[in-house]
Amino acid sequence: MPYVEAQGAKLYFEEVGEGYPLIFVHEFASDIRGWKYQLRHFSRDYRCIAYNARGYPPSDVPQDAASYSWELAVDDIATVVQGLSIERAHLVGLSMGGYTALQFGLRHPEKVSAIFAAAVGSGSHPAQRDAWLRETSVLARTFEDRGINGIAERMARGPTRIQLKYKDPKGWQEFVARLVELSPRGLSHTMARCQALRPSLHDLRDQLSGLTVPVLLAVGDEDSACLETNLMLKSVLPNSGVWICPNTGHGINLEEPAAFNAQIERFLAAVDRGSWRRFYLRTDDHAVLQLRRRASTAGVFSQVNQERADGILS
Repeated sequence: MPYVEAQGAKLYFEEVGEGYPLIFVHEFASDIRGWKYQLRHFSRDYRCIAYNARGYPPSDVPQDAASYSWELAVDDIATVVQGLSIERAHLVGLSMGGYTALQFGLRHPEKVSAIFAAAVGSGSHPAQRDAWLRETSVLARTFEDRGINGIAERMARGPTRIQLKYKDPKGWQEFVARLVELSPRGLSHTMARCQALRPSLHDLRDQLSGLTVPVLLAVGDEDSACLETNLMLKSVLPNSGVWICPNTGHGINLEEPAAFNAQIERFLAAVDRGSWRRFYLRTDDHAVLQLRRRASTAGVFSQVNQERADGILS
């Protein structure tokens, strides 16, 4: 099996296709297998790499909880990039993987050409923060004490997961089957050390406002834990767009694989040809001054023009 050596763990990866590197970073409740629709589709045009996070077999499952953290998860992307001799890559991350991809973009912008962050933001909204911290603590203990079998189906029937069962019953059964096969210890340590301790995205607004890497946010309109945070991210990230998929929950890549793939494809094509948000990336201060001068002459400087000017300056 192919592995890369990370700090304190070996990470299993799969690679398929040729072309520009496209790295997939999975969510908490799945592993590399959750990307099957994407790997089949994008390997036609890209060098696709997907890996299992630490704690997700056949990657190592360290016994020591100190071997897990959201910072190490970010470093693990860097390990994959370095281990596979990749200079720069597009990133696609789902939920926990989307959070990690954004953090990687903040720390290694020179290594990232585009980020597609889907279903990102659980536990970040200020109104949900206290409940999130309580729930992650309870779940971490539950995984360690009782394993995953007793709660896998209950997790899959949650209010932002049940949509997959209605749309694709077989796909939902496969999701539950994969969930049951995950490591209870890996899930426990990942929940306690990565999910519970990661900073809220709302607390990273100032840092994220300086991330100029092209970003497309994707969220289901029934993903209640993430929807408002994605709108916040759209307002903060200067080079971002947002796609809201209707009648869709958290597992957006499994619920609507064709639409999900189409959005990634259009986004990456725009990035590759240099046309992603071209106007908004202008840094010509003269254009801003002209805009303000015209507004001042008219005696009215509307909120729209103010936002437009600020957008150019950013």
